[in-house]
Amino acid sequence: MKKRKARNIFKRSGSPYYWIRYTIDGMQIRESSEGTNYKDAELLLAKRMAAGKKPETKKLHTFRELAGKYLSWTTGRQRSAQTKSYVIGQLVSVFGDTRLKDFNTLKVEQLQTTLISQDYEIASINKILNIFKHMFSKAVEWELTGEDVLRGIRKVKSLKGENRRLRFLTQEECHALINACESYLKPVVITAMNTGMRKSEILTLQWDNVDLKHGFILLDKTKNGERREIPLSATVKAVLQGITRRLDIPYVFFDSASGKPFQNVKRSFHSALRRAKITDFKFHDLRHTFASHLVMSGVDLTTVKELLGHKDIKMTLRYSHLAPEHKLKAVDILDKTLNGNTISTKLAQYGG
Repeated sequence: MKKRKARNIFKRSGSPYYWIRYTIDGMQIRESSEGTNYKDAELLLAKRMAAGKKPETKKLHTFRELAGKYLSWTTGRQRSAQTKSYVIGQLVSVFGDTRLKDFNTLKVEQLQTTLISQDYEIASINKILNIFKHMFSKAVEWELTGEDVLRGIRKVKSLKGENRRLRFLTQEECHALINACESYLKPVVITAMNTGMRKSEILTLQWDNVDLKHGFILLDKTKNGERREIPLSATVKAVLQGITRRLDIPYVFFDSASGKPFQNVKRSFHSALRRAKITDFKFHDLRHTFASHLVMSGVDLTTVKELLGHKDIKMTLRYSHLAPEHKLKAVDILDKTLNGNTISTKLAQYGG
């Protein structure tokens, strides 16, 4: 005969766990067994009834709570605190009151998938994952969640191919793209192409940060948490001077219908690419276009590093292959020093 399940062991809608119900000192208590095995729930019920007292309630901490504690911890300890603040703010908007104990490998991999679908750079996705992992590492240290949750998150691997993709436009493609842009998008693209600024920096740019008289843009808050001064070329200066400035709106680029800054220009940018017949290109690649043409024009990597706002020269070295002549120049200088001749002179002597 099949054993009948006890009325004080049950399941709640939407929960895979068995719950138990019992009364202690006239107070009815409902508690999750935190398991899917019925016998385990029976044992827990028997244990609670035998104890004859109300069990201590285990507080379930949320991602929002962890985010607050983590940001407080980074302030004054890490130079990247400001950058992390922006990233964590975006994560809170997604996970908010999700309990820390409910995070697992699948949930974090779904985050990766979402970011990929939104055209985030591989490097950016991996940085977000690293921040995520460190947050939960601290959560375990602070006893906000268990080691099992951290193990599940650490199983998520970083995406491969970081920093390998370097797509930039030729001069012809630059002109084609600009001509294909709608009127409101054109100054945004020209600014990106001629300053190397990130999309977020351009779309949130305010007139207070633009000095047309002296010809530069001063960014107070950058991805690296440092101030950056960007010189304006004659082209960018002319474009900015051609924008009608509204005294009631602080932003340089904004939606004329709402008066608010553009949240994104992805759709219109993709339409312009399609009209210009340009493939395999993202808005961030305008930054690569800026840097690549600087290097190909003979600008040294240190200067390019400063213009891009890179903290480490390693980030800028990805463009070094575009200037192979600097290696020939170095060898030429050595040959002149040791032998009194340059490579070009010797080639002439041998009929090269």
